[in-house]
Amino acid sequence: MTRLNKYLAECGVCSRRDADKLIETGAVEVNHQIARFGVQVKEQDIVTVNGKIVRPASAKVVLAYYKPAGVTCTERDKYAQKTIVDALQYPVRLTYAGRLDKESEGLMIMTNDGDLIQYMMKGSQCHEKEYIVKVDKEITDIFIKRMSGGVYLPELEQTTRKCTVEPLGKYTFRIILTQGLNRQIRRMCAVFGYQIRSLIRVRVLNITLDGLKRGDYREIVGAEREKLYQICGL
Repeated sequence: MTRLNKYLAECGVCSRRDADKLIETGAVEVNHQIARFGVQVKEQDIVTVNGKIVRPASAKVVLAYYKPAGVTCTERDKYAQKTIVDALQYPVRLTYAGRLDKESEGLMIMTNDGDLIQYMMKGSQCHEKEYIVKVDKEITDIFIKRMSGGVYLPELEQTTRKCTVEPLGKYTFRIILTQGLNRQIRRMCAVFGYQIRSLIRVRVLNITLDGLKRGDYREIVGAEREKLYQICGL
C-alpha cells in the first residue's frame, strides 16, 4: 500500500505537495471514485488524473548533476530566468534531493525515487555535504575556529551544528556540513564580516562532483549507488 500523493510522485505526475493540491481539486480518482486525502492505493488500483490513467515509472533514476551558478532550484517559477528542470533537460521527471541557492554551483542529486529524496532531506540524519568556498578577504585562524564551533544566525534564530572547516588558501576553505539551513554558509560567513565570492558543493554523502563539468550529469549506478542507498537506510 502506498499513500496517494507518494504514488502520484512516483508516476512522475508532480511532487507530493502538488499532488495534495491535485487531490483537493477533485482531479484524482481511484477506482473511478474521487480520491480523498490520506487514501492508500495498491498496484492493481486504477488511478486517474483528469481522466488519464497513471502508473509509476518502473525504473528509478539517480543522477549526479553539476548545477551552474544562475540556475534556480525550482520546478516552476515564472520569475526564475532558468530553472533546474530547464537546465537539466532530462527525459524523465526528476526532483532534487537538497537545494543549492541560485548564486551557488556544484553537485545536485536528482532522482525520481521519492523514498531516497525523503531520507536525504531529513536534517536529523546528519548527512554530510562538502563545499569549497572562496571569500572576499583573508581567512584567519579565529575565523576557522569560530565557523567550525557553531554560529548563531540571528535571521533564523538558530545556532549551526559544529562542522569541519579547513583552510585551503588565503581566501579559500573547505567546509563539511551535516545540516542544510537556508543559505547557511553565506549567513555564517556574514556573521564574521566575510562575503562569499564563489561557493561550490563538491560532495553529498558518498557522491562527488569528480569528472563533471558545469551543466553535465552522470547516472549513479553500481557499487556507488548501492553505497548511497545503504547510507540512507534503503
